[in-house]
Order: sequence, then C-alpha cells, then structure tokens
Amino acid sequence: MPDTAPSQLAIQARGLTKDFGNVVAVNDLDLDVPRERIYGFLGPNGSGKSTCIRMLCGLLTPTAGDINVLGLEIPRQAETLRRKVGYMTQKFSLFEDLTVSENLAFIANIYTLTRAEQRTRIPAAVERYELGRLLKQRAGTLSGGQKQRLALAAATLHEPELLFLDEPTSAVDPENRRAFWESLFDLIAEGTTILVSTHYMDEAERCHALAILDRGLLVAAGSPGQLAAGIEASVLVVESAEPRKIARFLEAQDFVHSTAQIGNTLRVMVDLDIPDPVQLTNETVMTHGLNLDGCEKVQPSLEDVFVAATQARKAARETAA
Repeated sequence: MPDTAPSQLAIQARGLTKDFGNVVAVNDLDLDVPRERIYGFLGPNGSGKSTCIRMLCGLLTPTAGDINVLGLEIPRQAETLRRKVGYMTQKFSLFEDLTVSENLAFIANIYTLTRAEQRTRIPAAVERYELGRLLKQRAGTLSGGQKQRLALAAATLHEPELLFLDEPTSAVDPENRRAFWESLFDLIAEGTTILVSTHYMDEAERCHALAILDRGLLVAAGSPGQLAAGIEASVLVVESAEPRKIARFLEAQDFVHSTAQIGNTLRVMVDLDIPDPVQLTNETVMTHGLNLDGCEKVQPSLEDVFVAATQARKAARETAA
C-alpha cells in the first residue's frame, strides 16, 4: 500500500475481515484512502466490494481488523461518523411515493439541518443536479439518470467529508454516467473524499487510485498508471481475417494467458519474460500454417490489468487445491 501519513488519509484499514460462516466475503484487507481523492473498488460480483463499504461506514461489524475513518475508530464511533459521511447505494433507496422536493426535505430533516441551512442547501442542490423541473414529480416516476441525480443530491445535502458510492451508475446510460462523474470531480475540488465501487473499466480509469478485489482478497492496488506498469504480462494486438480460429489456436499455447476479441482484432496477453513476444507469436502461428495480418505489442489497459490479476489469483487457488 502507498506510504501515506495517517493525517493525510480519510480511511485506513488493517486486516479487515468479514466471515459469514459459509463464505469469507472480505479477507485480511489493508486499505489506505487519501483525502480529497476518488478511490475505486474494482471487482466482479461477489468480490466483497459492498461488504467492505458497509464495514467502513459502520453499517456492518467486521469479524476482525482495525478501521479508522476520518480519525474515528469504527465500528465503536460509527454513530459519530454517520454525520460526516454520505452513502449512495446501487439500488435507488429514496421514497418513490414522495416528490423530489419532499424527498430532499425529508433527508434534510434526517440530517437535522437547520431551517437556515435548508433554505440555502436544498436550492443549491436542486440547481447543481438539475432537479428544478422535477420538484413536484414523484421519485418513482423518474428516469434512471434523474433518480441518480436525486440520490446524489440527497447523499451530499449535509456536505459530508466522505462519500461512499456503491456501484452508483449500474442502471444509467453512458451520457448520464459521464455527467455523474463530472459532478464527482466537482465534489473532490471542494474537499470531499469519494470511495466508489464499480465494474466499469472506463469509470475505474477515472479514479485517482484503485483496489482490485477478487473473492474478498486484495489482488492489486495503485493508480491506473501504476497498475498498468506493473502487470505480469505483455499485451499484443493481433489482426487476422479469421480471429476466432486464431484465438482458439493461441489459447492452446502455453505462453498465452488469454485472448479477447474486439471487432476483427484480438487482444492477447502472453508471458512477461518472453524477449520478443511479437516474433514468437508470428512464428508459432506460421509454423501451423496460419496467417496473421498484423501483430504488435501495446500498452496494457486497465481491463488487461484486471484480467491478469484475477487470473493469477485463480491459478493460485487451483495450485493450492
């Protein structure tokens, strides 16, 4: 993990574990989240992202481990923490039978905002998240993007220091996802720290730093650039008129980790220690009477990092078994 002074961290966790008896959802996780940054949890369904967020914000008691959030010991000081954080769940959790205006007023009262604070913050949130034309509309009739904007307005109404977002864009179109992320960077510029879980690679690339989780274990951590630079594989782009045939052939080779087809090209991960992976790939294909239209080594993407990290974890499990 990064060597960061505790005073510069919004979240610090050591040995964080949650054992439900039949499954260990989070297993011995160490985590450092710097202040005023967007920190991402990236992982497949069931990797422990939501469980970890619920422990960090004091909603779920860990089986083991130490948690410090905004200088508070969690879960012992969870009640104090709740006034300092916002939490936006994957599923829309506001009242669908109330109007937008009524929902915002209700949340303001939940956070015990004074009348003076409500008179300034609610109109400011309505303007920022473009809710003006929706104030009298029931929340249950809003579109996915509109619900998302309302949920973010509600989660930030009390101006939290730390915002937890659990897969907040899973049911939103690309245009609204893009606008949502621009709003997050506005919050960062104002001093908020954000922890967001996602399974979208384009969103993960927007984060200042990431933790990749797989079956409750931390398998990689760092900035997107650091993760790409540290990948345990070389990445090739292969062009062929018969991509499926070439993919099946390459996947049978010992030096190939994986292939993924994108249009008529293949993205191929191979052993990192091969001196000239392009030459080896070309020679191996030609030796078996096949042809490539092109083959070149490229910079790894975050998706490549994710695949390499989770495959390495899978191989370790199979070896242990």
